[in-house]
Amino acid sequence: MNNLKQLSARERIDVLLDDNSFVEIGAFVHARSTDFNMPAIETPADGVITGYGIIDGNLVYVYSQDASVMNGAVGEMHAKKISKIYELALKVGAPVIGLVDCAGMRLQEATDALNAFGELYFKQTMASGVIPQITAIFGTCGGGVAMIPALTDFTLMTKENARLFVNTPNALENNEISKCNTSSCDYQSTVCGAVDYAGDSEEDVLSKIRTLISLLPANCDDESDYADCVDDLNRENPALSYVKDTAYILSDISDQNFFFEVKADFAKDMVTGFIKLNGMTVGAVANRSEFLGEDGTVETTTDRVLSTDGARKAADFVNFCDAFSIPVLTLVNVEGYKASIDEEKTIARAAAKLTYAFANATVPKVTVIVDKAFGSAYLAMNSRHIGADVVYAYPDAKIGMMNADSAVKIMYADEISASEDALGLIAEKKTAYDDLQNSPVSAAARGYVDDIIEPAATRKRVIAAFEMLYTKREDRPDKKHGTI
Repeated sequence: MNNLKQLSARERIDVLLDDNSFVEIGAFVHARSTDFNMPAIETPADGVITGYGIIDGNLVYVYSQDASVMNGAVGEMHAKKISKIYELALKVGAPVIGLVDCAGMRLQEATDALNAFGELYFKQTMASGVIPQITAIFGTCGGGVAMIPALTDFTLMTKENARLFVNTPNALENNEISKCNTSSCDYQSTVCGAVDYAGDSEEDVLSKIRTLISLLPANCDDESDYADCVDDLNRENPALSYVKDTAYILSDISDQNFFFEVKADFAKDMVTGFIKLNGMTVGAVANRSEFLGEDGTVETTTDRVLSTDGARKAADFVNFCDAFSIPVLTLVNVEGYKASIDEEKTIARAAAKLTYAFANATVPKVTVIVDKAFGSAYLAMNSRHIGADVVYAYPDAKIGMMNADSAVKIMYADEISASEDALGLIAEKKTAYDDLQNSPVSAAARGYVDDIIEPAATRKRVIAAFEMLYTKREDRPDKKHGTI
């Protein structure tokens, strides 16, 4: 270990991989440019350590940028070394992990560096949906280098030292870093949604990567991401009858209460992450309007709405799960769309992307309606109507066009205004509307819900549904690709 707060490029690899498993590739590569002052500068390994190793028995390819060599700036050979790692990873079908600490492009190499960068972007694009790509940012990641994590599946950052930006905060019109540090981990994780996990330390981030690798298949054709389950498959929890925090529900029903949440700091009205069900990795998507504290009491609540950021967050996650054949579980509790002027600019397109992601996904899809499910926002949340394979509802769930109070006031506006007992009439009509249109029994009678289940039995019913769907095969119309 060095005496600095940050680890060296090689130390990061040592912490990430199993002991003595790293094999370096390209150790003798160095910069070949002779322009400007380059001949007088030593560039060992051209500022990036590349190779492969093992994480809990899983082969991974890794590159780690060395900030001690020209501040980690990316030159021609630097980028080509990373591209070589991608070529090997695609050939054998193994994840690529990038450990980023970089000052940007190397100005002395100009168009050669740009060319190598473009080739790296191309390799990342070709790898998308074929092998998992993970980026961890420990220092600077700016300018064109910011495209690298954006092209990967998961991005992790350290809270203190990492910086992610295309333009520096001071270069933004009417801004300076003291006003708004747009490059900070906090901004990128909570406002932009570019970061899947913000770590307290480098060791924390590297540990999370190890966990993530254990959850994911090695490639899009790998079907071996299963583990032995030592938890009771029939375990029940009566508390689910009154708890509406969907993050709690997901953790509760997962094997040994395991829940790996991604983008936890962004769009908190939507939960995305991985759970384990009978040893199988399952992607989870859920609306969230209630937040429990560590003592089990409700700390805060929000409206049951679908927002632009929440829809995009969920759509990206579902697309990833479908690409790597990871089943998807959806917990629904939504009454409509978030309403504001800014949301109105973007919500329709975002909801369309979410609808497309669910409808286009061919993996096993199970939905549980835990509370409210109203309007087209409910349709977008993996409803039966857009392709869910199995749909369950809790006994007190409400499923329909809108809540009964609003529906009655619209449908019986004239009668209510003319009635001497308007409140009594509204109450009477609300009860009738709830029974006829909004009850789970009504939805089940129409075939929109497969069964009404007790909340306590969620775990065993969901596990049984995914086991039944294990051999699911489903095709889509022959086309090049969609346009949504």
